[in-house]
Amino acid sequence: MPSPSVYDHYSSTDTDSVDGVYRVVGISEEGVTLLRVGDADGQRVNTGEIITVRYDDLNGFDSAENPDGNRPLGDAVKPKAEMVYWTFRVFVQQLAAHPLMTLLAVAVLVVGSFGEEFLSLPSSAFSILIIGGSLGLAYIGSGRL
Repeated sequence: MPSPSVYDHYSSTDTDSVDGVYRVVGISEEGVTLLRVGDADGQRVNTGEIITVRYDDLNGFDSAENPDGNRPLGDAVKPKAEMVYWTFRVFVQQLAAHPLMTLLAVAVLVVGSFGEEFLSLPSSAFSILIIGGSLGLAYIGSGRL
């Protein structure tokens, strides 16, 4: 068997360990540390199960495919969509928690965006107002106030 390297994947054929796909996460002089990342069918799982196998016992494992490559598209996209939803929700809640600061930042942003028709300032001043209002909203919405 070739020497394993970190991020190689193996499937268990030995009855001493749980059937599944394991990723090499550590190599030492004594053996190889494996993290179970797939079930017996090769589907991705998050178990946190770690085992250490001596080099001699690694013969009880076969080379395997990375289970991340066979995830359905919906399973890969869903967590990202949920993260966007929660990020936006918390951002809006933070803005609502500081209404005066939010109103001031929105006013600065609106003046920077539409103030050229009503105010006679250099065009760079309007750009600065837009940047300032945007940064103000980002700072307020970040929850750092």
